[in-house]
Amino acid sequence: MFLTLSDDDAVIVRQASEILKRHLVSDQTTLSDPAATRQYLHLQIAHLEHEVFGVIFCDNRNRIIDDQIMFRGTIDGAAVYPREIAKEALRLNAGALVLYHNHPSGIAEPSAADRDITRRITDALGVFDIRVLDHLVVGGDTSTSMAERGLV
Repeated sequence: MFLTLSDDDAVIVRQASEILKRHLVSDQTTLSDPAATRQYLHLQIAHLEHEVFGVIFCDNRNRIIDDQIMFRGTIDGAAVYPREIAKEALRLNAGALVLYHNHPSGIAEPSAADRDITRRITDALGVFDIRVLDHLVVGGDTSTSMAERGLV
């Protein structure tokens, strides 16, 4: 099931997402509750009609430093560059991160391309001792954790 938002509703969703982001992303916020992370990501990207790829950057204690949507694509894909993620992780002095993206199709099943880019990013960041904690795929009302599936 797809949800189509009016312009006014979209503004309200964006405002609610920003409030939740400010609450979630603080110096003391730790990624210890996967359910809260999933809920936050659903509010941020599940409604989008184009694919986005984002990163939650964390310190070495998994406290959130920043959350950024780094790449924007079309209805069925986004170009993702591990080099750009590594540059930003190093700039922020991140020790770990969580990758995430949406599937506008509503299907949260990781594709072969999703598994490949996760491996490439993990390999690139491993050179700098930066851990990839998870890669969440958000589609419709569901999300899939690649870490829970043993793919990270």
